[in-house]
Amino acid sequence: MLPLSDVTVVALEQAVAAPFATRQLADLGARVIKIERPAGGDFARAYDTTVRGLSSHFVWLNRNKESVVLDLKDPAGRDTLSRLVAGADVFVQNLAPGAADRLGFSAAALRAENPRLVVCDISGYGSDGPYRDKKAYDLLVQCETAVPALTGTPDQPVKTGIPIADISAGMYAYSGILSALYEREHTGQGQALEVSLFDSLTEWVGYPLYFTTYGGHQPPRTGLAHAAIAPYGPFRCGDDQTIFLAVQNDREWVRLCEQILRRPELAVDARFATNDARTAHRDELHEIVEGVFAGSDSDTVLGLLDAAAIANARLRDVAGLAEHPQLAERGRWSEVDSPAGPLRSLVPPVTVAGRRARMDAVPALGEHTEAVLAELEHPPGR
Repeated sequence: MLPLSDVTVVALEQAVAAPFATRQLADLGARVIKIERPAGGDFARAYDTTVRGLSSHFVWLNRNKESVVLDLKDPAGRDTLSRLVAGADVFVQNLAPGAADRLGFSAAALRAENPRLVVCDISGYGSDGPYRDKKAYDLLVQCETAVPALTGTPDQPVKTGIPIADISAGMYAYSGILSALYEREHTGQGQALEVSLFDSLTEWVGYPLYFTTYGGHQPPRTGLAHAAIAPYGPFRCGDDQTIFLAVQNDREWVRLCEQILRRPELAVDARFATNDARTAHRDELHEIVEGVFAGSDSDTVLGLLDAAAIANARLRDVAGLAEHPQLAERGRWSEVDSPAGPLRSLVPPVTVAGRRARMDAVPALGEHTEAVLAELEHPPGR
């Protein structure tokens, strides 16, 4: 029995943000009925074909769901969706601005019919303001929230390698829905929630906002190094491998000087004695540390850093992450079925003792249409 096993979610969803939120609800046991358009379904199905002919985005975001195809341009399709929502606990949508309202599925209309319903609308910029009707894709929202201005090298701003605007909105939608379901247990009433990619990612840019507002300038782009802490970043070792270390306070700096660099005098050198000084003399410091590391291979350096209780990491690529020993040792990989056959899949990141993760199939387009519509005509128990 999973926590949300008695919760039904109807999701008029596409792309990343809403599917990420509802997949996490499904991971907790919710029944998620995913509504897809007749011609191709969720367009994330066609983003790529790298997972044995399936889209990597779709496989990531849509396990544990039921796919139902409805033509919402047809009154019969809208009527079917209305009947599904009438029996649901949660309705989630992330269509284009205003599209759900035009179809008759506004939060106000739905909750007037079913006050216990939790409605979550996910949009690019929110339901009001000058950007309310503006198209919003992940990279565009990254640009509007200054993420590329904060990411990259001094010479080149870059986007993040993952869709963080979508992910942040999906996470806030997920947590918001959970809080609304909890609130309903006390009040008997549902709730109308609104989550935007812009607001979500702006929250994640919180530290640079405060830094810039009160410091008079934004944090500099420093590539793989930390903008405000040193030494904190990449260092090349004698085997040409790059490792990272992170010194978070002056006590760790002293240990680094004494136990790793074997130059205790650096700990009290005016150029490096405080974090502000180390950051101001970042290039000199980097040359000293890397000069010491050049005499050892990366395994040796990492071992010494571990022994000195100084935080460190390897610079891995995605293939290296896929084979990470921590994932293997802790059983973080499982398997899900799919239209392309069994696929290796990460289990949900929240581990609960004694509970097995739900790892049901990634659905084919319309795979559950017939069965779900049959339930509407002949509800269980009738």
